[in-house]
Amino acid sequence: MDSLQETWVYLSASPLFHLTLTLAAFQAANWLFEKVGRNPLLNPVLGAVLLVVAVLLVTGTDYGTYFEGAQFVHFLLGPATVALAVPLYRQWHRVRQSAVAITVSLLSGSLTAILTAVAVTWALGGSTEIAASVAPKSVTAPVAMAIAEELGGLPSLTAVLVIVTGILGAMFGPAILNLIGVRDWRARGLAIGTASHGIGTARALQVNETAGAFSGLAMGLNALATALLLPAVWGLLSRLFAL
Repeated sequence: MDSLQETWVYLSASPLFHLTLTLAAFQAANWLFEKVGRNPLLNPVLGAVLLVVAVLLVTGTDYGTYFEGAQFVHFLLGPATVALAVPLYRQWHRVRQSAVAITVSLLSGSLTAILTAVAVTWALGGSTEIAASVAPKSVTAPVAMAIAEELGGLPSLTAVLVIVTGILGAMFGPAILNLIGVRDWRARGLAIGTASHGIGTARALQVNETAGAFSGLAMGLNALATALLLPAVWGLLSRLFAL
């Protein structure tokens, strides 16, 4: 038992262990996702998060120690995001044909995400600080955290909300679009990418290449639109409601 405990102490302190844990958790969650016919309620990102959190809680491992290994996967987010340009390039002729519709959709989607987030937070009695943290929830995490910090929000809370928004969008977005009768893959991709950034885009790519390409485009452009629009909208709200 002493030998086993010593081995565990050594492994738990190794960055390689936490990297392996992250990859194994996602593979296990993805296996289950495929096994049940890609049921959106068993989204592999959500499953992987729950598995990793369970292991960290059971072993008493703090996030800093875990991230020493997981940072290698985190680094790959950059190249993975850039790789979204490949399906976008393949669909570029459709993007050009829909330029006006894309612009209108992105601007309206970005504003809707901002205003509904702030309105719901205030309606539930949330503080201005919480509202500033929630407002950029539909943008990819690094951009959202920077915006929240600029507005006086809590970047750590924003990061959590971004992940939750992405997972919920991937789980329920396609079903909601089916329910309201949105069938065009371009429109579906734009909606999912605008509302649920990278996690939603990954789901869109699994379903249809055109939807994935437009979702990747929406994810990138919505980050830019929100970075430009949100400070202006927040300033207007501050003057109107004397925040």
